[in-house]
Amino acid sequence: MKVLFISLGCDKNLVDSEHMSGILAKAGYEFTDDENKADVIIINSCCFIHDAKEESINTIFEMARYKEEGKCKALVLAGCLAQRYYEEIKEEIPEIDICIGTTAIDSIAKALNEFFTKEHNIQIINDVDLLSGINAPRNLSTMGSYAYLKIAEGCDKHCTYCIIPKIRGNYRSVEMEVLLKEAKELADRGVKELILVAQETTMYGKDIYGKKSLHILLKELAKIEEIYWIRILYCYPEEIYDELIDTIASEKKICHYLDIPIQHASDDILKRMGRRTTNRELRDIIAKLRERIPDIVLRTTLITGFPGETEEDHEILMDFVDEMEFERLGVFTYSAEENTPAASMDNQIDEEVKIKRRNEIMELQQDIVFDTSEKYVGKEYVAMIEGRISGENAYMGRTYMDGPGVDSNIFITTDEELMTGDFVKVKVTGTNDYDLIGELSH
Repeated sequence: MKVLFISLGCDKNLVDSEHMSGILAKAGYEFTDDENKADVIIINSCCFIHDAKEESINTIFEMARYKEEGKCKALVLAGCLAQRYYEEIKEEIPEIDICIGTTAIDSIAKALNEFFTKEHNIQIINDVDLLSGINAPRNLSTMGSYAYLKIAEGCDKHCTYCIIPKIRGNYRSVEMEVLLKEAKELADRGVKELILVAQETTMYGKDIYGKKSLHILLKELAKIEEIYWIRILYCYPEEIYDELIDTIASEKKICHYLDIPIQHASDDILKRMGRRTTNRELRDIIAKLRERIPDIVLRTTLITGFPGETEEDHEILMDFVDEMEFERLGVFTYSAEENTPAASMDNQIDEEVKIKRRNEIMELQQDIVFDTSEKYVGKEYVAMIEGRISGENAYMGRTYMDGPGVDSNIFITTDEELMTGDFVKVKVTGTNDYDLIGELSH
């Protein structure tokens, strides 16, 4: 039987999809990217914000028609939407044959076997605080030169806008031995860049080892000879600690790149969000990172239009962005999620105002990036090749400053034959909006 996978949402979800794919491959299933040829269609869904929920639901109905028009015999919904709304789905979307929750991905082959044997709808929704997919086989869907390593599941922060603890459970670290085994297997398959992900990476190990242990994990991962880069995403600023900073600064394989989602810079809004930092504390940790690691690239994400956000709050955020000059930045408009404290707060903001404020921040960030990108011209960097530009003697790559799919690229013109995953030295010769232009340097 042929399976079509659709993975929506974050890179943590993608890891779950890769594990489900690996489990099914071991069970004898084949895979296709053609909806018309798929006997099974699996949608690994997201419902973090309204737009993600809408995309998941639209995808369900789009794929459901292949039960009539194509060969599809089983439509499977997995992931966050399945975990959160399985009761409603059973009643309102009968097209779904199998519902697999966030902690039941190990059961995907068993569920399909039971469905095809007994021909009845199946729901497997386990306790939200289990760990699933540990030691499961994995089919990589990235290019093969990089892969995500999910080091923990769930979150204990309970920010007032966030539904993640309800659908992903409390924070659970994956044991170090398991992660090192998986990382070595990935390296043996040609992976050269490991990207560490979790809802929050900085708290890794505290639940099972009694102390924050991300720095220890990083040192062990750096010992894997075939790994060239290690990148860290989703570090909550208040949890960044000195041993972690020292490890990033001293270990050559760890990219001087950190994703630190701060969400806002107004103390009033940070407090309403349930965040655990102040404007002053954010400034202090950013200053410390830049002092201890001078070439560090900082990525952050912000939310505009949070309930109660005044024009003054927005101006505080604008000033903060202007002063901090983040190298990478993304902005979301606030999305009121049911069963979160923020959804019932007073002074909800009009959608037009949220969008206007988001656009103002993005315009400011664009000016910052365009003004500061000139500092890269004339400098040399190591870049990972990600592919050839069709019809040209040019390649697209990334330096340590950019994560895949979310950041910028460097475009390299050369007559040399390069392969995806190659690491080359590049001299930056110019800029093109957010991207860099370069040539090989020898």
